[in-house]
Amino acid sequence: MKITLFGHQFNTVYLKKIIRFISLLKDKGADLQIHKNLYYIIAPHISFEPSTFEKHDEIDYTSNLIISLGGDGTLLDAVTVVRDSDIPILGVNIGKLGFLSSVSIDEAEEAINSIFNQKYELDKRSLIKLETPPGLFGSLNYGLNEVSVVKRDTSTMITISAYVNDCFLNTYWADGLIIATPTGSTGYSLSCGGPILSPDSNNFVITPIANHNLTVRPIVIPDSCRIKLKVHRHHKDFLCVIDSRSRALNSPSELIISKLDFYINLVRLEEKDFFKTIQNKLAWGLDKRN
Repeated sequence: MKITLFGHQFNTVYLKKIIRFISLLKDKGADLQIHKNLYYIIAPHISFEPSTFEKHDEIDYTSNLIISLGGDGTLLDAVTVVRDSDIPILGVNIGKLGFLSSVSIDEAEEAINSIFNQKYELDKRSLIKLETPPGLFGSLNYGLNEVSVVKRDTSTMITISAYVNDCFLNTYWADGLIIATPTGSTGYSLSCGGPILSPDSNNFVITPIANHNLTVRPIVIPDSCRIKLKVHRHHKDFLCVIDSRSRALNSPSELIISKLDFYINLVRLEEKDFFKTIQNKLAWGLDKRN
């Protein structure tokens, strides 16, 4: 089995666990390709010399699987490497909460056995793209979690008018606005009071950030809709953010947001469904009355 390992910096307290994880893969006979950032960290601690890559066009597209070693942010970066190749991604969480990286590094042996015994399923996750302004993010004008518009000045709100399929929805006076996928509904949108969406729900959720009008609430719409955002003229500049990547814009600006035409495949082990992940990560059901 060909497996690509992707990762960045991590707390060195987890180094032994990561080396053990990689050793288990090698013991299973995995043919490994490792991202250079990760390889430089582990190189002094391994006895073999794997193939390495740095950019997305250097990846071995015959890989059966990409394993993201880190948190959810690392997995989001892995999406920019995989792109439309259809290579499945398994997120292995190192130390943090991890909704997307639902497999803990402490579960390494169980996870590897499940992979090699093909006891897993693929979750097709939808992506969101920024159509306009064109070229703002180059060829990476899409994300797995969300497209957000946020203020840069810490003292003032921004005013954003939102349209769904050219029908006026609302004008938001807020710190910003999030357009999240079902996958992104457990991220920034959730921390701003947005609902949790099932990964297969085929929706977007529009969530204001610290909205000035308390009657305005997040709204769920079909992901077949095109969303238009207009940032009003009196704001000098603001940020457009796709997952963890941001670009500055000057107002007045118009942004068109829609669903991308391909999916990302996330590996889900048989014993880890979406609702169990929600229960574990958010401690649902942990009540002395239960």
